[in-house]
Amino acid sequence: MTDREYPTRPFIGIGIVVIKGNEVLLCQRGKPPNLGSWTLPGGAQEIGETCEEAARRELEEETGLTVGRLHFCDFVDTIRHDDAGRIRFHYTILDFAARWESGDPVANTDVSAVEWAPLDDLERYGLWSEAYRIIAIARRLVQDA
Repeated sequence: MTDREYPTRPFIGIGIVVIKGNEVLLCQRGKPPNLGSWTLPGGAQEIGETCEEAARRELEEETGLTVGRLHFCDFVDTIRHDDAGRIRFHYTILDFAARWESGDPVANTDVSAVEWAPLDDLERYGLWSEAYRIIAIARRLVQDA
């Protein structure tokens, strides 16, 4: 059990959607939970860190990329219960969007792979349903910026 299992309060998670033309950056999780699944880069906000600082740090730690202007997309709540109905995990995830500027992503820290995924073929990655919604918002924000 981790210190985030069976919490007494929600944890803040940060996600970042990086758009490059008609592609989005995805990471394959290298550690539990959800080992092997594809997701957006991101992680937990640390104490003393702003949301934007957390987004930039997580992106750099997981992929080696840095980006310019960030746009707030939306929030997602994820609450997972155990078999007895107790709350095992509770995250409120704040998602940001950015346009790719330069560099090639490299899998680092807790991801095993990174990939530019075609926006018109995301279904093959089996993303969480909320990820599709957030990516659609991010796409509009980045294209309109």
